[in-house]
Amino acid sequence: MTDQAGPATPPDPLAWAEPLPDGEVERALVVAAHPDDADFGAAGTVAGWVDAGIEVTLLVCTRGDQGGFDDTPRSEMPLLREREQRAASAAVGVTDVRFLDGFHDGWLEPTWELQHQIVRVLRQVRPRRVLCQSPQRMLQRLQASHPDHLAAGEATVRAVYPASENPFAWPELLDEGLEPWKVVELWLMAHPESSHVVDVTDRFDRKVAALKAHTSQTGHLGDGLEQMLRGWNEGNALRAGLAPGRQAETFAVSRIN
Repeated sequence: MTDQAGPATPPDPLAWAEPLPDGEVERALVVAAHPDDADFGAAGTVAGWVDAGIEVTLLVCTRGDQGGFDDTPRSEMPLLREREQRAASAAVGVTDVRFLDGFHDGWLEPTWELQHQIVRVLRQVRPRRVLCQSPQRMLQRLQASHPDHLAAGEATVRAVYPASENPFAWPELLDEGLEPWKVVELWLMAHPESSHVVDVTDRFDRKVAALKAHTSQTGHLGDGLEQMLRGWNEGNALRAGLAPGRQAETFAVSRIN
């Protein structure tokens, strides 16, 4: 009998990857430009990773010294926002929260030094999965593409590949005992083509709690904060074909072969 089946369709090399099962990921690193960025974009997803047993580290590139909506003295803002981020991370189960020194809110660029510092943390943490902000501007939602977000995303992408896995990139890190490390997959927040959908309905309350902890940034919204988050995440879910009332966060996922 002749096999009537045609040739298999080859995989599309330009298609976004399906992420690894959480059970195959021991550690994940989340990199963001400012305190609160990761919580707005991924708090529900990160809470799910923690629930799955993944060790999550949050790395924040600045302390958000230009943020806030009241008359808090600027000199007090960095420490205030660091405390808020630690409280917010605790709400989703993340206890390893790190801040880079020497980089300022509103002035972040994907410099060699920023890349160097991110590579150092990558080699310290040794994550299979990295989540960061997209380096690609999304004109439909310009606030999501704050210049600092783009800079943090670009620096992280460059740090992930090729610098983290290249022994000849910053060889002084070898002297610190930091061997090259290969990241397996990269998740992007606020990317124009975010095809991977994570249902966070059961963890939405923890996302709200995390954002409420950023009092200097969200306190002025009152009850409107939860309404805003619900609107965003329900919109994500509906566009992805989930049932009405579900909450979702969306990402682009790249596999690093």
